[in-house]
Amino acid sequence: MTESAMVEVRDLRKSFQNGDVDVHALRGVNLDIRRGEFVAVVGPSGSGKSTLFHVVGGLTPPTAGRVTVDGRDLVQMTEAERTQLRKTTVGFVFQKFNLLPTLSVRNNIRMVREIATGERDLNTTILKTLETLGIDKRLDHKPRALSGGEQQRVAIARAIVNQPAILLADEPTGNLDTENSQVVLQVLRDLNERLGQTILMITHDAEAAAFAHRTVKMRDGCIVQ
Repeated sequence: MTESAMVEVRDLRKSFQNGDVDVHALRGVNLDIRRGEFVAVVGPSGSGKSTLFHVVGGLTPPTAGRVTVDGRDLVQMTEAERTQLRKTTVGFVFQKFNLLPTLSVRNNIRMVREIATGERDLNTTILKTLETLGIDKRLDHKPRALSGGEQQRVAIARAIVNQPAILLADEPTGNLDTENSQVVLQVLRDLNERLGQTILMITHDAEAAAFAHRTVKMRDGCIVQ
């Protein structure tokens, strides 16, 4: 793995059974993502982009090939080691915000930090990041009191609270209107430009992909451009 690479994917393959049918979701994918790069993966439904997201994030093992994230070979890891990777090295943002409705914004963020590090306090660096995200005045609100755009910004804050090496975002604007989508995408771009956060974003939206440094197109389990 080169020093500048955050992710290296080599001849990645993923197959699974759907009834009596073998589904080949990834067919020999090769991809490099540099540290500090913002990459968008686009493609139609069934193109393999979400499967790539799950494999790179350590959520599911590949059938064959090699995946290295921040210098660590995911294929050689045990499930316990992949779990630890997800806690400390990878941050996740999903289309559904997945916030706990009974907890305040502050405690939604604290919970993730405590699980990974055992610490509950939000230090000065974290509070400054929350200010950058524009949610520092909403910490004591429950998710239901927030707009969709604010909820997604809380989800982003939760994903980066442990300063992950890479942030993976799966259709982060899929549940948002145009205005809130633009706000969330600008937040991701700011995190990349100001903090050097490496980001891999999965999207079907060409306008969303335009916020990234580079766009990778997938079709039928392969990278085509």
